[in-house]
Amino acid sequence: MTDPRTFFTVLFEAAVAAADPAVVIRDFLPGRPKGRVVVVGAGKASVPMAAAFDAAWDGPLTGIIVTRHGQGGGRGGACGRIAVLEAAHPVPDEAGLEATARLFDAVRGLGPDDLVVALISGGGSALLPWPPPGMSLADEIAVNEALLASGAPISAMNTVRKHLSAIKGGWLALAAHPAKVVTLVVSDIPGDNPAFVASGPTVADGASRRDALAIVAEYGLALPDAAMRHLATPAADAPLPDDPRLAGNEVHVIASAARSLEAAARAAARHGVEAVILSDSIEGEARDVAGVHAAIAREIALRDRPFRKPVVLLSGGETTVTMRSRGGPGGGRGGRNGEFLLAFALAVDGHAGIHAFAADTDGIDGTGDNAGAFADGTSAGRMRAAGLDPRAALARNDAFAAFAALGDLFSPGPTGTNVNDLRAVLVR
Repeated sequence: MTDPRTFFTVLFEAAVAAADPAVVIRDFLPGRPKGRVVVVGAGKASVPMAAAFDAAWDGPLTGIIVTRHGQGGGRGGACGRIAVLEAAHPVPDEAGLEATARLFDAVRGLGPDDLVVALISGGGSALLPWPPPGMSLADEIAVNEALLASGAPISAMNTVRKHLSAIKGGWLALAAHPAKVVTLVVSDIPGDNPAFVASGPTVADGASRRDALAIVAEYGLALPDAAMRHLATPAADAPLPDDPRLAGNEVHVIASAARSLEAAARAAARHGVEAVILSDSIEGEARDVAGVHAAIAREIALRDRPFRKPVVLLSGGETTVTMRSRGGPGGGRGGRNGEFLLAFALAVDGHAGIHAFAADTDGIDGTGDNAGAFADGTSAGRMRAAGLDPRAALARNDAFAAFAALGDLFSPGPTGTNVNDLRAVLVR
């Protein structure tokens, strides 16, 4: 077996390759309609999805997609016949508002013989702001910031988002009616519910505004007055799955964490290491999830149970970070994967033979330029030797600085897909 960093990088590359739209999208092409084909989409994987669909589709089409700033310009503003717009992530901006308006324009006025293909991936919630009447873009930004700092799981966040939006929760599909809508999804959601990916602009689910209000209360969310007024009225009710205007639409999950974890497991086997997939849908506080992973790793290292070493434990899903501090003086910088690894490093401090890796498959962990980092039983000690207090760094959510000081950040750059986090713990 090669060194742990090389080994983890191989697993990451295998996981990302398994979610490459250029590879998987051909298996999900819809039938040719009598009328027009219009492609719309949003998310961190929208550019490669659009490029793959444009290359695979042998008939006429038009389209427009939205990706995050910096990920669309390299193609000159287009993926073949599909225009590419850019907007902000994870906090919406005015460019996103303008892009959303253009998506609505693209699907209006279609007939029953026309086809809309929606290319949806994680990150689309922020890229498609469209506040309902009575709310402003500033209100939607404030909602998003409150959700990101709350520690709520992504499913809960998206339940709130879709009831405070006029595009999420199926509204874009209703705007396309009576055209048929076929949604192709690269899922970054634990459990792969397509209605939660990008808050489901073309996919309805059964959650209600009362569910959204319950989440607001549970997590103590301080939302703008305009948002709370909207949630208190029937105007916040999102379309339901049995809405007759959605009948005949199709939804396909074309890439997911489960498939990527299986690919990583196969890559580990080729390197002579048994792989155990713990789960593809882990949620919860990053530092708490780290504690559980570390406890299993210590048990294997000391007692060869519940699995014999050498072994690599794999897990996916999306953890959360409740912000205890903000960036700036005394504040921290670091995404959920960095926080997971910093807590893990503290929990295995001094244990030889335990190595860990965590990274977001889209190539960006939070708002930094890294996807994640590497850690092992020496990480906490090396931080202290460098003059850093790892526990203090964790307390201020500053994992980025801690791992940057060691040169242990993992920065592959944007990958063009997004099936959420890959965590790997090697015990040997």
